[in-house]
Amino acid sequence: MPKAKNEQNRSVRSAGVVSIPVKRGRPKKTEPQMKISFLGGLNEIGKNMTVFEYEDDMIVLDCGLEFPDASMPGVDLVLPDFTYLTRNADRLRGVVITHGHEDHIGGLAYFLKEVNAPVFATRLTAGLIQGKLEEAGIDKITTVNVIRPGDVLSFGGITVEAIHVNHSIPDSIGVAIRCAAATVVHTGDFKIDSTPIDGEVIDLSRFAELGREGVTCLMMDSTNAERAGFTESERKVGGSLETLFVHARKKRVIVATFASNIHRVQQIIDVSHRMGRKVALSGRSLENVVSIASELGYLNVPQGVLISLDEMRSYPDDCLTLITTGSQGEPMSALTRMASADHRKVHITPNDAVIISATPIPGNERTVGKVIDDLLKLGAEVYYSQMYDVHVSGHARQEELKLMLSIVNPTFFIPVHGERKHLSANAALGEQRGIPAKNIILADNGTCVTLSKSAIRADASVPAGRIFVDGYGVGDVGNIILRDRKKLSEHGLVVVSIAVDPISSMILSEPMFESRGFVFVKDAEDLFADAAELVLDVFDRYTRAGRFDLPAIRSHLRDDLGRFLYEQTKRSPIVVPMIIEV
Repeated sequence: MPKAKNEQNRSVRSAGVVSIPVKRGRPKKTEPQMKISFLGGLNEIGKNMTVFEYEDDMIVLDCGLEFPDASMPGVDLVLPDFTYLTRNADRLRGVVITHGHEDHIGGLAYFLKEVNAPVFATRLTAGLIQGKLEEAGIDKITTVNVIRPGDVLSFGGITVEAIHVNHSIPDSIGVAIRCAAATVVHTGDFKIDSTPIDGEVIDLSRFAELGREGVTCLMMDSTNAERAGFTESERKVGGSLETLFVHARKKRVIVATFASNIHRVQQIIDVSHRMGRKVALSGRSLENVVSIASELGYLNVPQGVLISLDEMRSYPDDCLTLITTGSQGEPMSALTRMASADHRKVHITPNDAVIISATPIPGNERTVGKVIDDLLKLGAEVYYSQMYDVHVSGHARQEELKLMLSIVNPTFFIPVHGERKHLSANAALGEQRGIPAKNIILADNGTCVTLSKSAIRADASVPAGRIFVDGYGVGDVGNIILRDRKKLSEHGLVVVSIAVDPISSMILSEPMFESRGFVFVKDAEDLFADAAELVLDVFDRYTRAGRFDLPAIRSHLRDDLGRFLYEQTKRSPIVVPMIIEV
């Protein structure tokens, strides 16, 4: 049975009002100023991370990651650049997390390996973070403090108040950040749901109170700022799921969703239980989230409903539901492996009904479409959001955003969380609600905003690049390596090998060519015969003076041969000269 929701998780400690004593050294300016620096989350979807500073005190809001796109071959994850924070580690008082999605907590373990700072998060979010820290082996040296909506944290001259909001994961918060310079309200990811699954509605009254008290700047979620109207309640998905389960009749039902969408997982389990189906999980992240959410009481799983993948063989298809990851077509996800007939334990058949309960994140449309096509080729029946109401967003649309602007009534406005088109649409909503255009900042990653009660400007910058994670390597893959990988994938590789006597500079063998992904050598004998003449000519030119400058010869071979191959084929393979000294 899941533990009661108010029972403390032993792996984290509770924090109500927390005060962190700090030393002061800088004199106050005539008008106090707050600095806000963006390390991620602007002009992109993901890796949200923002730094707030007042005098000698610094806090971080969120520390997320981004999943790679097609332009990043071989990359597993993308992190924010932590350089600015590592340089100012002595001033960092804490990290506050708004909710438990990967784009807000996924980079935390990597960051805390570089900078040890206390973390503050609501109970479910803290449980998910603790699991990541244990995986990274730093759970014993990092303090994760549990907070609740209404708690006020004190970090020297900065205070942070947690405010409950609705999102697609429980225990989500917005924050009010105060110092002598300004009061900033940051909504986090939110929507206004009057009938949420857990019954806990967004605390609009507190946002309104802050508006009456006076808010210097509002920072608001922009993800759905282009979309008119209101975001529908999560409960609507439950009705659609029930209809599709009835329609599936004798088929096995497979539902793909975000692992962290606990409300969605709860509805899938509820519908399955009502229809007498057992539920299995596929995907490590999904298994971890369900385990933690059940333990903490955020997920109610009836006794005996969950079974393992191996146990599925003991039940007929019409008694089975499989919940899986891979709703975004991620290459190594469970659903993608099923669609490509590469999953060890689940094989798609015409007796499967697959429900993709998510909409593609911008940039993922092609990969999701390919997964759908592959499932259809295997005979499965596939339902997705463009066909049925099997997904609702966790982000506010225009009418909710305008309502938040109205009740908070800020002097200044910074749209956050989204691509440029989303930020611009949100800025337009701010102007509609009466905020002058000069009081609205459209920032970018690396922008440093200076804020006071009477002015706002964005005239400075901080380091804010992308750090690539590839296997165990963090930051060792840069743009040059990515460029080479992309070039390899598009044009292939040509290796030219030649043996020489370094003393006499004499060539001891004819040039030999190997091609991978460029052309088949035996089918291009004339091309490589001409290329061999070019190689010999390069050696002749650069050894004529009696010097044998191996690095220079390699460089000229690479450039001249690359130019020749492009002229002949209009392809630009990577050229690797192998000069063997004998």
